[in-house]
Amino acid sequence: MRPRALLWTSVLFSILAMPPLPSLAQQRGVPPPDRTPVPEDQATTRAEQEAAKKANQQRQADLKRDTDKLFQLATELKEYVDKTNEGVLSLEVLKKSEEIEKLAHSVKEKMKGPR
Repeated sequence: MRPRALLWTSVLFSILAMPPLPSLAQQRGVPPPDRTPVPEDQATTRAEQEAAKKANQQRQADLKRDTDKLFQLATELKEYVDKTNEGVLSLEVLKKSEEIEKLAHSVKEKMKGPR
């Protein structure tokens, strides 16, 4: 092997054998970004969790109220249907069924939760 090629080969192996140098951020004492959250981050996270919990409680209350209303409407619809004749479909029956349909769709969407 020629002396020049031998020199470059040894330089290359020397560089490859060296341990990696610390980054500039590590030299300046900057902590890596994946460290534990600082208290401000913990407070923000806690606030977000509390907000999500309150939103979930409100959603549950809305679902209960809506399902109670749905039950009431279904009972009224049954009463109207029981009062109608075979050949006559009451306008009240149609209105109640549309109201039930809208409310049932709303309940279904609330059950899916926030997106």
